[in-house]
Amino acid sequence: MDPKNQVIVKSSESFALEPVGAGEGTSRSVLIGPGDAPNFALRRFVMKPGGGMPRHTNTVEHEQYILKGAAEVGIGDEVYQVKEGDVVFIPQGVPHWYKADAGTGFEFLCMVPNKEDRIDILEEGC
Repeated sequence: MDPKNQVIVKSSESFALEPVGAGEGTSRSVLIGPGDAPNFALRRFVMKPGGGMPRHTNTVEHEQYILKGAAEVGIGDEVYQVKEGDVVFIPQGVPHWYKADAGTGFEFLCMVPNKEDRIDILEEGC
């Protein structure tokens, strides 16, 4: 059987959080990676209170579900206030950034296609 077509059931706690180099107070774990499933990868991001990610672009789209906390998310020329239970779609190539709430922090799931992704950090941040 194709390894990308096998059932996966694991506790999310079994995945280590690893620091995201470009981020501040930001970690992620890959819950389902490109080697696990044929079409999408699923990642969990955790931002400490006041943490975030600089303005950047990706060559793949992002589908996100907010698990905990709140943040400001800049997408294109707009800034959105997002919180637990919200969903976010970021089209490929659109500049975006994150700033976690200073009191609650921010945690979300992010699903992306299993395609090559180039990340470009842009000069201006949030």
